[in-house]
Amino acid sequence: MATTFKKIIVNRQLQNVIFVILLLVFVLLLGFLALETRKQWDVSQNGRNSLSQASVETLQKLQGPVQVTVYATKQHAQLGDIRKIISEFVVLYQRIKPDLILDFIDPTEQPKLAQAAGVKVNGEMVIEFNQRREHLTVINEQGFTNALMRLARADKRLIMALSGHGERKLDGMANYDLGEFGKQLGANGFGSQVLNLAIAQNIPTNTSMLVIASPQTDLMTGEVDKLLEYVDRGGNLLWLVDQESLRGLLPLTEKLRLTLTPGVVVDPQAEQLKAPITFALSASYGQHVVTNNFDIITVFPFARQITFNENEEWRGVSLIEVAPQGWVETGELDEGEVTYDQTEDVLGPVSIAVALTRTMNDREQRVVVVGSGHFLANAYLGNGGNLDFGINLINWLAGDEALITIQPRATLDNQLVLSETALTAIVICFLIVLPVVFLLSGFVIRWRRLRRKI
Repeated sequence: MATTFKKIIVNRQLQNVIFVILLLVFVLLLGFLALETRKQWDVSQNGRNSLSQASVETLQKLQGPVQVTVYATKQHAQLGDIRKIISEFVVLYQRIKPDLILDFIDPTEQPKLAQAAGVKVNGEMVIEFNQRREHLTVINEQGFTNALMRLARADKRLIMALSGHGERKLDGMANYDLGEFGKQLGANGFGSQVLNLAIAQNIPTNTSMLVIASPQTDLMTGEVDKLLEYVDRGGNLLWLVDQESLRGLLPLTEKLRLTLTPGVVVDPQAEQLKAPITFALSASYGQHVVTNNFDIITVFPFARQITFNENEEWRGVSLIEVAPQGWVETGELDEGEVTYDQTEDVLGPVSIAVALTRTMNDREQRVVVVGSGHFLANAYLGNGGNLDFGINLINWLAGDEALITIQPRATLDNQLVLSETALTAIVICFLIVLPVVFLLSGFVIRWRRLRRKI
């Protein structure tokens, strides 16, 4: 009997020991998994506590470590603990790219280092990658990701913009101009210069691409010849064409094997969405690198049809088709109702943007012609995905299709505004109703206990 009792005690002790060991192993395993695995959910407005897919893709393209050095004091006069703010921001990038290293230097304690780095602002970030650097003085995803995109480029791309004929200016601020788009190009690492072919002997050989943005006066024959020569030697080109005259550039359409139909695209679907009927809305894109995974609506005011004529020299892809229920209005647009004329108008869907390629000197020559210069103008750039589509076009033409992406979204800062009725209801609920309910519950519980004792 005593032996059996001892066996039972030993078995229980053994079970207790095994239980404790298993419990410790379980706790250690949980701790290991917590260190090695991180899972989080972002339920904030616009995903503000996580990176956009554009930023994630940009980080994945950076092969090698990225060094971020922040020149900031421990306390900022306006922002307070700026180091903490920057650390919490940069950690979003470090979760995707662990070899992104963050260091802090106090410019007041080490002024020579700050001066050598060219730092001028407290809280300025210096981002280094592949022996190249970018300075950043703002703390937001748009600025930081754009800096990384600029560092990802092997060198700075030069865009030459044709001038001297009333073209849209890449630095112009008028509604007609492309100034806002030009700023975005600069933020993405592109440089731009104007080119007047009436003065310049030819188009520089270091030009990544030439932009012809809706000339308003005719080009001289000699200027057109220089453009044709540029295309003949393999130069890349972005040509924005409006519904007006070609301004002497008919020979260019012939060289590119294009047909530009006179008239303007009419899209009844736009009118249903309370937009002008002459605004062509596109959600249908061709199979091309520029439009890969691109599913944002773009808006093309006063567009014209562009048709590629198949040939053995050029390979062409229609990038955008619009107005599936619309047409190309070849007549005059009156203020009254616009109707389809079967004998003169061209029924939709209508192609308004074409990408062309051909092999020249063991490299691919790239040309894009868009039948609306308005879509990148200051007045319309903010519509839909116009900016994203424009940046994608430029990246592809510059040979940087690896950087084609949707631009990082801006963070939304929304406020919760409640009416007086809602505020009154909340006050009554939390300051009166709930305390009364808790108090009554206490009295009821106390009363029941007293009855049980009786």
